[in-house]
Amino acid sequence: MITVSPNTKVYIHTTFIDFRNGIDGICAICKYQLQRDPFSGAMFIFTNRGRTALKILFYDGQGFWVYHKRLSKGKFKWWPSGDTSLEMASKELNVLLWNGDPTKSKMQEDWRSILT
Repeated sequence: MITVSPNTKVYIHTTFIDFRNGIDGICAICKYQLQRDPFSGAMFIFTNRGRTALKILFYDGQGFWVYHKRLSKGKFKWWPSGDTSLEMASKELNVLLWNGDPTKSKMQEDWRSILT
């Protein structure tokens, strides 16, 4: 399981990508399609055409991490459409990773925002 701090920005690329892309290819997508800095410490989430797998790109200050989750059966039930990217709360990421719908999950609202 991935541990994400509450103040980590999480961005979803809503259109699928070619999973043959490595770190450099995914960084280029972040920079040119999402207009976001891949070195920002944010997590960037991508899916393949069949929505059977996710890739997450994360920079920790020393280097890049690429997390890859492929479902053993079925596909991810929820995936946003529309704009190129969508920002989500870090607490919603765990719901997505467990193949849930973050928009329908009942989570407590933040009592107080965390300063970044």
